Amino acid sequence: MTRQRRVAVTSPQTRLALAGSRTGVPPAPPHLAPADAERARRIHRRQLRYALIVLGLLAALLLGLPVLLAAAPRLDEVRFAGIPVSWLAVAVLPYPVLVALAWCQLRWAERTERPPRRARGRG
Repeated sequence: MTRQRRVAVTSPQTRLALAGSRTGVPPAPPHLAPADAERARRIHRRQLRYALIVLGLLAALLLGLPVLLAAAPRLDEVRFAGIPVSWLAVAVLPYPVLVALAWCQLRWAERTERPPRRARGRG
């Protein structure tokens, strides 16, 4: 029985990206018109700003929650359905907040990428 040679099937973009990483030559950036390049830079800066805001809020949640629980040790004595509130705060509270932060980040990114109102009606 002869073994067939395995072939990796990838998209052209993946092949280009992998070829660039092997040769050490960075891939050429896409060629954009000056107006499009400026709009892309504005979108990138705005999305980076929003991402940093969300990252800061996430850090405040993940670092602030233990600090809050350490500052309020009485929360260990308070129970909800037989479970200490401090445990619930650590086990349950972060997840809805993470979902809300992700939703906000997605909404901001989508709103940033939408074309301006005056350009939407044309074409």
